[in-house]
Amino acid sequence: MSDAPIRVLLVDDQTLVRQGIRSLLELSDRIRVVGEAADGRQAVEQIPTLQPDVVLMDMRMPVMNGLEALEWLAAREALPPTIILTTFDDDELVLAGIRAGARGYLLKDVSLEQLVEAICTVASGGTLVQPALTQRLLTGLGGLRNAFSSLDQPDPLTERETEILRLMAGGYSNREIAGSLGVAEGTVKNHVSSILSKLGVRDRTRAVLRAFELRLI
Repeated sequence: MSDAPIRVLLVDDQTLVRQGIRSLLELSDRIRVVGEAADGRQAVEQIPTLQPDVVLMDMRMPVMNGLEALEWLAAREALPPTIILTTFDDDELVLAGIRAGARGYLLKDVSLEQLVEAICTVASGGTLVQPALTQRLLTGLGGLRNAFSSLDQPDPLTERETEILRLMAGGYSNREIAGSLGVAEGTVKNHVSSILSKLGVRDRTRAVLRAFELRLI
C-alpha cells in the first residue's frame, strides 16, 4: 500500500459523533477524512464522487439505515471496504451487515489507536471484528431483546445518572466520563452500578438498549 493517507468517509446521523470521530482521526497522519454523511442515502450519493478507501458506517440512521446502504452498494458492486461503527453490539445487525459485505465491526468506545489500526487493516484488504463480539457471534447468543428483566418502569434515574447514561450511549469509558464531568473515576463507577441496578440489567450494553427502549435518552 502507498504512503498516501487512507481516505475515510464518516457516516453517522449524530453531528457530534461525526465531529468527535473526525477530530480523533485528524490526530493521525495515516488517515484523511474526505467527507461526512448524516444517513445512508447521503453516503450512497457521496461514495462515487469521493471514492473513499474506507467507510465508517453507523447502522441506526434515518432515511436509509446502515444496513440498507450496505445492501444497496453491494448490489451494485460499489461497496468500499466498510467498518460498521456503532454504540452497542446488536448481534442481528452485525450478522446482517457482515453478510451484506461489511469488512469489520467496532464499538464506538474503541481507542484512537484501535480505530486507526482497524481502518488500516480493512484498507489493505483485511477484516476486523472485535474479539469479544466474534465470540458472541460464534456462541450464538442471539439478540438482546429478551435479556431484560420484567421491570416495566424502573426506579427513576437522578439527573447525574441520566447524564452519565447519555455518555455511556456515546460509547465513552468510565475514565472518559470522569474526565468530562470533572469527578473521580470511582464516582462514575458507583453511578454506573446504580444505573444498572435501577434498569434491571447486568452490563452497560444492556443498560443503553434498555434506556433507548424506555426512551430515557
